Amino acid sequence: MSEIKNVKVGIVGGAGYTAGELLRLLINHPNAEIAWVQSSSNAGNLLADVHQGLWGETEMRFVPEVDLNGIDVVFLCSGHGFSRQFWAEHEMPAGLKVIDLAQDFRDESDGYVYGLPEVNRDRIAAARKIANPGCFATALQLSLLPMAKAGLLPEDVHITAVTGSTGAGVKPGATTHFSWRDNNLSVYKAFGHQHLAEIKRTLSALQPGIDHKVNFVPVRGDFPRGIFSMAYFDTDIDEAAAKQLYKDFYADARFTFVIDKSADLKQAVNTNKAIISLEKHDGKLLMICAIDNLLKGASGQAVQNMNIMCGFDETAGLRLKPSAF
Repeated sequence: MSEIKNVKVGIVGGAGYTAGELLRLLINHPNAEIAWVQSSSNAGNLLADVHQGLWGETEMRFVPEVDLNGIDVVFLCSGHGFSRQFWAEHEMPAGLKVIDLAQDFRDESDGYVYGLPEVNRDRIAAARKIANPGCFATALQLSLLPMAKAGLLPEDVHITAVTGSTGAGVKPGATTHFSWRDNNLSVYKAFGHQHLAEIKRTLSALQPGIDHKVNFVPVRGDFPRGIFSMAYFDTDIDEAAAKQLYKDFYADARFTFVIDKSADLKQAVNTNKAIISLEKHDGKLLMICAIDNLLKGASGQAVQNMNIMCGFDETAGLRLKPSAF
């Protein structure tokens, strides 16, 4: 492998939660230099005025416009639907690598590769454009991939998953403000969440011939960050064999871990890890997966993809301690 060089990075849409986490990671990344951070609404403001956890870390200010020349990697952190508009208005320089955190290209249109390293690492390494997976999609897929790869995933799968309030974005809304969200739970988009499309595409690629019915009930949690997913289905495989299947599948995964105790959310929050545990109950296999929705579910996985694309250590900038207490 050729000598590793640092990369210059630009961030489009720098004011949201995912951009804030991305900045935290890249400021401390050994091989990345942030060239600019764009935000139309905050142009001229200090990054730390918006992302207040960055006080003392950077004196950079938001810029109103982008300059794609002279940078190596651009992260698109704006809302869904923005990315297609962005490329309609900007020319992509030769050699520029793109990591899109929106859902615009998760169907792998326009030459994008779906950025789930646990199944697409080799394709990511050779790619120029990456579509970063959704947060729920990451947790749910990691719960199911080994069974699909083994041809053991049944047609009907049942999943309930609870997400933190940061999953709704930084803009305040009726279901995100503290007095409503605190000490409260609520279901939304039951059986119709937008991440189901990308989940089904991945499962169908691993286990062709089955029209997977992922019965997914998302729940708003009364905490800021994290996703706790519980998937189950009827199967003949026993618990020991299932655990071994998962451990073998993720043996080379740098951030996905199958543990023998029941997974909990605090093992994953503030890290790029996915923590998975399995239990068998009366013919039903239960798969629990915990991730941080802003890290493994968004910005951490985006940096992981950058590391793979650029030939860096896959864990560079991502050795984070969980907030276990």
